[in-house]
Amino acid sequence: MAAPRSRAGGRRDRLMQRAAGPANPCPPGQIGGQYRPLADPELRAIFDTALRLLAELGMGEVPDRLRDDLVSAGAIETDNARLLLPRELIEDAVAAAAKTFVLHGRNEARSIEVGGERVHFGTGGAAVQTLDLDTGLYRPSTLKDLHDFTRLQDTLGNVSWFTRCCVATDIEDNFDLDVNTVYALMRNTTKPVATSFTMAEHVAPIVQMLDIVAGGDGAFSKRPFLKAHISPVISPMRFGEDAVDVVYACIEQNIPLSCITAAQSGATAPATLAGFLAQSLAETLASLAMVHVIRPGHPMIFSNWPLVIDLRTGAFAGGGGEIAVLNAASAQLSNWLGLPSGVAASMTDAKAVDAQYGVEKGMTALAAGLAGGNLVYESSGMTASLLGASFEAFVIDDEMHAAIYRTLRGIEVTDETLGFDAIREAVLGEGHFLGHAQTYAAMERDYFYPQLADRDAPVTWAEKGAPDIWQRAREKARDILQSHWPEYLTREQDAAIRASFPIRT
Repeated sequence: MAAPRSRAGGRRDRLMQRAAGPANPCPPGQIGGQYRPLADPELRAIFDTALRLLAELGMGEVPDRLRDDLVSAGAIETDNARLLLPRELIEDAVAAAAKTFVLHGRNEARSIEVGGERVHFGTGGAAVQTLDLDTGLYRPSTLKDLHDFTRLQDTLGNVSWFTRCCVATDIEDNFDLDVNTVYALMRNTTKPVATSFTMAEHVAPIVQMLDIVAGGDGAFSKRPFLKAHISPVISPMRFGEDAVDVVYACIEQNIPLSCITAAQSGATAPATLAGFLAQSLAETLASLAMVHVIRPGHPMIFSNWPLVIDLRTGAFAGGGGEIAVLNAASAQLSNWLGLPSGVAASMTDAKAVDAQYGVEKGMTALAAGLAGGNLVYESSGMTASLLGASFEAFVIDDEMHAAIYRTLRGIEVTDETLGFDAIREAVLGEGHFLGHAQTYAAMERDYFYPQLADRDAPVTWAEKGAPDIWQRAREKARDILQSHWPEYLTREQDAAIRASFPIRT
């Protein structure tokens, strides 16, 4: 009989190690694609219907400059002012599209590669209300909130990129709003970031700010660390002129794009899920064709976000089985076409951090991850059907994403992990696996240990005051905001920006 293996280190060292927890065994970028809600013939049927919509119905309200570019590439003008996009044009756009590319962080170690079936959770949204840390009630979002949210997420390892999650409602001027939004991102994080531009005329001046941060004139465009969120298509099946102008301006500055389609079931898209997917896919393909005729292969996230409304009231519904399966199917369609996919999840309708919050966020985020959504937007910090953003939600969602990444990582089956010898030693030796070398190795390699989720015995939980996760998350968020004050802009950079732009802080 083999002798039991010795236990390395003392009991005190082991307890300290367990309390600290191992390194993250399941970082962002895990592989999705295990969940496929659509069979191959269904994928083909939806794609063919999308192509037919573009070829036979086409797009309306096409701005003149884009109309000329599309016609030069083979689009067909009609008597009713719609522009038909033939199958060949769409197929050429898909073939030429960037299939993978890097979203740069100012800190290169924080850059992420987009494409394939790698999954990254991040942010999005334009919440106009913030769940106040002190009152637990909603109030209008402010520029200070945006700075604080950016500082907070800078410490969260499962937020792969940061898009401004709230609108500074205390800034009325659109240019000042765009400028101060980007400044908040530059000051408080070195992750890949994203923003939106209210007008095309705002793009070039803001790139001047980004050049100051990057190190000189033209430096940003050589290694862009900010991408633009744009919705150039308005459902159903027409372009939006202002957003199209922003697309041209961003491509001129070499800014990567997330072209977002956000149709709503039963309102701006069919209520049937298959019909919804066909129209929404057609609209996102129209965005891709637009980018293709401006600059073939320009980095674009194929952001097809199916959104759901409650047909009883007309209200947007961010959580539920329909939105979970629709966004999973959207990710599957995009990956099937070989395009970098962007979908939306974790958009709970709950206002409080409660059971509804947990169910809706967990269900929709897991479905999007398992389907292989490359970038899962809105998945951190959002509440109240995207009307609200929450500091507590950011830290809770970060832990949820770690658990989802662990699910995506799956189970490695090898001779070592099957552990025949370890089982034999335990059965014939001490009768348990506690303290075994294989157990310690697995603890480091295979398990994620949450810091917020409660795993205490009921009596211990009661002795601690019976806290819920909202309370624990509030304390963690406060600790981060009181201690994390990054200085990602040098004094010289900050002074140069303030000398040229109307910075409000």
